Amino acid sequence: MNKFNTKRLALSGVIAGLYVALTYAVFPLASGAIQFRLSEGLTLLPLIFPEAIVGVFVGCLISNIITGCAIWDVVFGSLITLIAGILTFIIGKVIKKMPLKIFVGGLFPVLLNAFFLPVIWYFCYGELEFLYYIQVAFLLLGQSVSVYLIGTVLVIETDKRIIKNYKKEETEKESAESEKETETETENK
Repeated sequence: MNKFNTKRLALSGVIAGLYVALTYAVFPLASGAIQFRLSEGLTLLPLIFPEAIVGVFVGCLISNIITGCAIWDVVFGSLITLIAGILTFIIGKVIKKMPLKIFVGGLFPVLLNAFFLPVIWYFCYGELEFLYYIQVAFLLLGQSVSVYLIGTVLVIETDKRIIKNYKKEETEKESAESEKETETETENK
């Protein structure tokens, strides 16, 4: 694995900040028994950036704190996001074709949140406002929209830019090496 550096730390921080900002942008809907977080679209970023695991986890942790969640909701809800991020990252390494990578990688944030958050909420807040299965259904819907609509566009566009920049860097590197070889040949003559 590539070593840790300031650029990676900054990327994690930017992702965490985006998560918080997007959560806050839809605040009334971002917390509660029925929730919709635009920020969950960022949970697909671990497919292409390992730094996104920490960024999304920290962003979720901060968002849960500022939206007034109970302490166990803050801790365990954020841990679900961390686990989903790790599993999504692994899928990003194992599966090479982007559509399949997005579909399978997106299952973790969608399913883990949908099935485990209502259980956490039961223990944090007592009786559920809605039956467990209704909450699961709403979370499946909200998570799917965020992850598969917003997240897919985000990952595809980001991946295109990464590939474009990589090719540009490779071309510049080859050009610089070619110039260096030409200079060396000229000096040797």
